[in-house]
Amino acid sequence: MPVMVQAQNKELEKQLKKEYKQKLKQLKKEGWQIYGTSRSLEVSLLLHYQKLNDDGSQELLGTASNCVSMNVCRQMALQNACAYYASLAGSKLKGRIVSDLAANASGDLSAEFDKFYAAYERLVEKEIKGEIQASFSLLKKNANGSNELQTFFVINEDAATKARIRAWENAARESEVAQKYAKEVSDFIKEGFDTAGE
Repeated sequence: MPVMVQAQNKELEKQLKKEYKQKLKQLKKEGWQIYGTSRSLEVSLLLHYQKLNDDGSQELLGTASNCVSMNVCRQMALQNACAYYASLAGSKLKGRIVSDLAANASGDLSAEFDKFYAAYERLVEKEIKGEIQASFSLLKKNANGSNELQTFFVINEDAATKARIRAWENAARESEVAQKYAKEVSDFIKEGFDTAGE
């Protein structure tokens, strides 16, 4: 292994340890406690980071606020993560279509594309739900007896791409404009994206 690569790996390892310690300190300071597992917060966070590093998974955070029932909290957190992912997917697609296709399109397609974006986001939200996996959850009790929940989810980019393609195929059936620009839009949807970087 070249010396430069070894130096970069050592620096990355050092920064990952630093990041882990800072995140752990922040979560404890904010009063979060591990929920739904017999593992400690320290181990759960380490395993979560390992999932992100090892298989190229992306992180999604789902939150729930002011809920009393933990079942409701968990469902809210899942729905929140799926909605966030769908919004990112829709925004990315819209940006690409506006920049790459709108200049070449004839006539006013904005209304038709808006219908397509809405259908696509709704379907991505539905499809992604079966692909994301909860990594760990954190719980904080409020003074009024309600709960705050943060669930850290992971999603593999291959699974996410397949979910976006299924959503695209279903949304395209509902949209003439999507069918007209099928090849270009399909190419955009197959592109991966970093949920943390948007």
